[in-house]
Amino acid sequence: MRGDVNQLKRDTFEMKKEVSELRKDMSTVKQLVAGAAKEESFGAIRESQTSLYSQVSDMSKDVQVLRGRFDEYKFFVDKSLKESATEKELLRSQVNNLETRVKELNEKIAKLTGSAAEDKGATEPQGTKEEGEKNREETGRGAKTGGSEISEGGSLKTYEAALNLFKEKKYRESREKFNTFIKKFPNDERADNAQFWIGETYYAEKDFEGAILAYESLIKAYPNSKKMPGALLKQGMSFLELGDKKTAKVIFQKLLDKYPDSKEAETAKKKMSEADKKPAKAKPKY
Repeated sequence: MRGDVNQLKRDTFEMKKEVSELRKDMSTVKQLVAGAAKEESFGAIRESQTSLYSQVSDMSKDVQVLRGRFDEYKFFVDKSLKESATEKELLRSQVNNLETRVKELNEKIAKLTGSAAEDKGATEPQGTKEEGEKNREETGRGAKTGGSEISEGGSLKTYEAALNLFKEKKYRESREKFNTFIKKFPNDERADNAQFWIGETYYAEKDFEGAILAYESLIKAYPNSKKMPGALLKQGMSFLELGDKKTAKVIFQKLLDKYPDSKEAETAKKKMSEADKKPAKAKPKY
């Protein structure tokens, strides 16, 4: 019995030992299982973080693209605003220059018209005159000023002297003589001719602005003059010389509308056609 008891004790000890080992093994297994679960969780977290990082990276790229487009649009908007401001300033400057020039032209017109403009209301429509300056001179009649008769010889002599100076290319002297003629004989039937020749003296000197003003004085003071077609034609040509094709076309069209059968109208058509073909000159200084 003692032997059996000792054997049981040994068996019990062995069993306890085995149980202890089993417990150790179970603890190890638990640790391994817990470690595996933790590693799996970490892996899931890593994958989630990687996905989030990828999304954030993609969003950052999109933001960079949008920012680039925004900067590009901002650049073009700023550029357009600057160009618009520059154009407005340029237009404002041009308008101011034009206003100043118009004022100067009006002052010149007032000086050129002189007494002719003052007597415009009292001047009767001019009678029918023959073509050609020479015939006009031979068929002219005497003028009246303030009711007193002025001899035909005096007016004709002054007119012929002015015309001869023009033929001699003494344009300034001719212009002064024609101005004297108009002031002295404002109602003479050659007064409109004299005003036309004043424009011609400026045109011959290539003073196209002065020519425009002189022709305009004739157009306003002598609307029934036979020189009207010629004045309109030369005024349009003067604007062409200054590079202002738009205004020249307007004047040529006015000539075509009012005097369609005149020789000047034919010339105006040719000038309009030539102006369309030629490149524009520098902008007129006025």
